[in-house]
Amino acid sequence: MERGDVAGDTIAAIATPHGRGGIGVVRVSGANVPALARAVLAVTPPARSATLLTARDARGDPLDQGIALYFPAPRSYTGEDVLEFQGHGGPVVLHAVLAAFLDAGARLAEPGEYTRRAFLNGRLDLAQAEAVADLIDASSKEAARSALRSLSGEFSRGVVALVAALVELRALTEALLDFPEEEVDSLHRDDAHARLARVRASLAGILARSKQGSLLREGIHVVIAGRPNVGKSSLLNHLAGEERAIVTAIPGTTRDLVREDIAIEGIPLHVVDTAGLRETADEVERIGVERAWQELARADVVIAMFDAQTGIGPDDQAILARFESALPAGAARIRVFNKIDLCGKPATSSDGEVWISAKTGAGIELLRQALLAAAGWQQSGESVFLARERHLRALERAERHLDAALGEAARWELFAEELRLAQEALGEITGEFTADDLLGEIFRRFCIGK
Repeated sequence: MERGDVAGDTIAAIATPHGRGGIGVVRVSGANVPALARAVLAVTPPARSATLLTARDARGDPLDQGIALYFPAPRSYTGEDVLEFQGHGGPVVLHAVLAAFLDAGARLAEPGEYTRRAFLNGRLDLAQAEAVADLIDASSKEAARSALRSLSGEFSRGVVALVAALVELRALTEALLDFPEEEVDSLHRDDAHARLARVRASLAGILARSKQGSLLREGIHVVIAGRPNVGKSSLLNHLAGEERAIVTAIPGTTRDLVREDIAIEGIPLHVVDTAGLRETADEVERIGVERAWQELARADVVIAMFDAQTGIGPDDQAILARFESALPAGAARIRVFNKIDLCGKPATSSDGEVWISAKTGAGIELLRQALLAAAGWQQSGESVFLARERHLRALERAERHLDAALGEAARWELFAEELRLAQEALGEITGEFTADDLLGEIFRRFCIGK
């Protein structure tokens, strides 16, 4: 589907969350909005002016009284005529008003269809459209700020600037291919590497900021593992700031996964406390240990806990050996030695090891910083982009093509082709090159009414 190719029907949906509230909004978008407004509200409201009107059903019976806002195309969220009726937030009355618009000729909107129309009508590019959902789903203030930056176009402008630089470099390369007898060859040879190096450096900067932003969006899956009674549950409680897991002196108290979402410097962490790793004849505990290993196979960061009093013993060594095959590739590990309060050792952090007391809290801040470092978070002071996995893959693919182009400076046909492929990868981010099935996958994850 090309940009601007939008179905001509008019859609309607409740745009506020389910449940009861002070107000509720029914949103209508499409070419027939003026006619539908006359059918339900008796008039088409004046443009961009709050108007108190009564919504009525097909028989003329009043349904609700509220504020109507009319945004004529193209200066609306979707780029089409848009009407929003802000009435009372009861589910019954909202559905009655929605039904009145449907009876008048609208159809029920699909998930994300308003934002999809905004993209297809050129009101948003694809990265901005995805930022709408990311802003709604933001799990921290920092994530919300980053999503808002992407929605305002900061991420897209960076990508578009890269594309513009590539287009300029491609134009010079194509001139070399089309007019080999001209003097452009020697000029281009001297300049091509410098231009490409600048583009490559800009891309590396955007990719680094995007990787940081992906941590804000996705969060970090942290699994606490170790032998029984090393203080895993106590650590979870301290990180969470409340008693989420049962703590006793009896080994094997935790028999199932205990999950808690926390945030460190705005970065969401999905922390999981697991059953103590050991051989056991207890059937329930054995199942808990199996689930622990299953959870470890999905971890981004593993906190391997040990008793600071005894250090790493044979049982601990066996667990560490099994980590080699059980953990996913790239999973970071932090060795945490707990109970320093019982052996008089200080709280320290170095080389992937942190010495703490989950009982007193000593060293917990060191562990928090170690978790962020292990996940790749760096507080650089620069704004980050709340990138999705597809954005990262497209940026990484463009980076590979630029690296390949650096090796093809003597073969201009291949040099030009690598530049074209890099531009195509970047174009996928903003929607310049996007397949219909990808659009469907992106927008179906939105809520209805957005």
